[in-house]
Amino acid sequence: MPATEPSETGDDEATPPRRRAGLAVLGRLGIVFAVLALAIAGVWITSRVSTPTASPTTTEIPALQVQAADVQPGSSAPVSATVEGAPVATQQQPAQQPQQQSGGNLLGKWAGQVSDVTGIPARALMAYGNAELELRETQPKCRVSWATLAGIGRIESNHGQYGGAVLQDNGVPSKPIIGVPLDGTPGVRAIADTDRGRFDGDPTVDRAVGPMQFIPSTWAKWGGGYNPQQIDAAALAAAKYLCAGGRDMGSAQGWWAGVMSYNNSVEYGQKVFGLADSYAKAAQVVKVS
Repeated sequence: MPATEPSETGDDEATPPRRRAGLAVLGRLGIVFAVLALAIAGVWITSRVSTPTASPTTTEIPALQVQAADVQPGSSAPVSATVEGAPVATQQQPAQQPQQQSGGNLLGKWAGQVSDVTGIPARALMAYGNAELELRETQPKCRVSWATLAGIGRIESNHGQYGGAVLQDNGVPSKPIIGVPLDGTPGVRAIADTDRGRFDGDPTVDRAVGPMQFIPSTWAKWGGGYNPQQIDAAALAAAKYLCAGGRDMGSAQGWWAGVMSYNNSVEYGQKVFGLADSYAKAAQVVKVS
């Protein structure tokens, strides 16, 4: 919000002393209430959308170098590994703490064990696992897997850790993850600004944002008003995006169509395939009870 200009004051000598003292007290009280109101508003806005504060030039994220799998698009889908015995977060609150059950946080136990065998941060795994469980409840025919989301998350931001960022307990990286300017330079799409810099800090052109690297206009449709830097919200939005149109991510055709809709590149799809397949195979030894 732009700062307001100071209002002009009248002739101070024209105001009686007692009135001036009263106005001064009221003025001080008004400032206190204004500060409190701004603080409350700031807390609410931060819980919904945190506008990046770091310079985009220090957080730009090109595609990470990942080896592509030797597989033909549409020929098969990655090995499927599902989250078993873990609670699912509600759709209305994807961006805070995963739900607890009596007997402990089963999703947290699962994430810790899978982290040991895959190297994926447990906090990121909780987001990917929660997204799979949520879509299993709301769109059971989609069959999107946490492993596919993890494959995308690895390429897009190294699971929220790109550029030395640390994925915090609240699911937000320690510094905003922002993509390169989509300005039409060689190898880059040209996308004019759609969010006035609200999500990406750039009022001229758009940039992909957050651990799952959503373009602001796409996030506005799938993000549910949450902060794109928050990995629970980002993973859930990615799962919904992959499942759009009744797609079956458990089939070879559906899987490739979903991933190619995320990034229309055969090499990208092959990279996601290799990562998702390796993550799923590694996690097959994990049993949570």
